[in-house]
Amino acid sequence: MGELAPVLLNSTVAILIAYALGSLPFAVWITRWTTGGDIRQTGSGHAGATNVMRSAGWVAGIAVLLLDLGKGYLAMRLAMHLVQGLLGLGLAAGALVIGHCWPVLAGMRGGMGMATGGGALLAIWPFGFILGVGLAAIMQILIRHSARGNFTGGLLLTPLWWIFRASPEALAIAAGVGIIIALRATSNWNREYRELWFDREL
Repeated sequence: MGELAPVLLNSTVAILIAYALGSLPFAVWITRWTTGGDIRQTGSGHAGATNVMRSAGWVAGIAVLLLDLGKGYLAMRLAMHLVQGLLGLGLAAGALVIGHCWPVLAGMRGGMGMATGGGALLAIWPFGFILGVGLAAIMQILIRHSARGNFTGGLLLTPLWWIFRASPEALAIAAGVGIIIALRATSNWNREYRELWFDREL
């Protein structure tokens, strides 16, 4: 029990840090700073980079994209330093994306988790990150529905990484990211889109 206590403590700390970093609502802050408005009141209603691009311009959108990637990368690198065990890594990855999707710092109204989850993937396996981006693009092209494409891609991410012989640690992180992204996508399951990628309603 004495040896287990530090492991549990480190894992708990990593999970809490991951959620806190994920909760940083850069889309809300940057849009408020550049336009004075609330990004969640325009476009798709999501606090994510694509909605910022549409509502506040490309510069603001790219800034949000890089910051969301960065917070995911940082959170996962910290978790990899603190956590011992696959379960802890998977839970930290899931907590990170949960933080972005349901951020305590922004009234539990966040984004879809793609960029933040992508940052976590990049931290553990850069080639796997490229695989994930490719998988997301293929799912969008084949399914032609953003939410359903994200749902399918989230569920297929871990099997895809397994096929390419990812490490057990990488598979745990992919599972944590993919499951939460798929879960978040179900909230938009019946949404109708005018444009692929840019989340506009008919």
